[in-house]
Amino acid sequence: MSGILLLLPFLLIRFGLLAVVNIGAVKRAAYFAPMRKNESWIYWIYQISNIAIFVSLCFLKIKADDLWWFYAGTAFYVLGLVFCAASIVSFAIPSKEGLNTNGIYRFSRNPMYLSYFMIFLGFACMTASLILGGIVMVFIVASHWIILAEERWCIAKFGGAYRQYMQRVRRYL
Repeated sequence: MSGILLLLPFLLIRFGLLAVVNIGAVKRAAYFAPMRKNESWIYWIYQISNIAIFVSLCFLKIKADDLWWFYAGTAFYVLGLVFCAASIVSFAIPSKEGLNTNGIYRFSRNPMYLSYFMIFLGFACMTASLILGGIVMVFIVASHWIILAEERWCIAKFGGAYRQYMQRVRRYL
């Protein structure tokens, strides 16, 4: 089975569910916080690694030969899809001020990114591709820098409310 089929549920949740729950949230989800001048290159690494993950799935097949990797990948993938759906629903319904602190955001400040990490690791395991695994690792590292920029933006926008949220809730888990 082609690896590209793994993208369909992810894209349906990521964009379809978000549009169904709150069409206005699609624009918010597409927004990238401003990067500092010396960080702007990380945005491009993030985007290129994301594209590379999607394109590589066009050429890879899901491999069930090594059952351990296949089942581990399936677990990452399915759990990631569940977390993605939960984070999308919570993200789509922010507070009046626009701050997301409810639902799964009570446990992680970045559950959507966390779900991407799990889904993409699932892709790599299910296709048994070390190259894809390496691309996913680059994506994860680049995402961390994107998250740091988002945190600076949230502090500037929400001030003390976001600082208190940062003290209560961890960045990832």
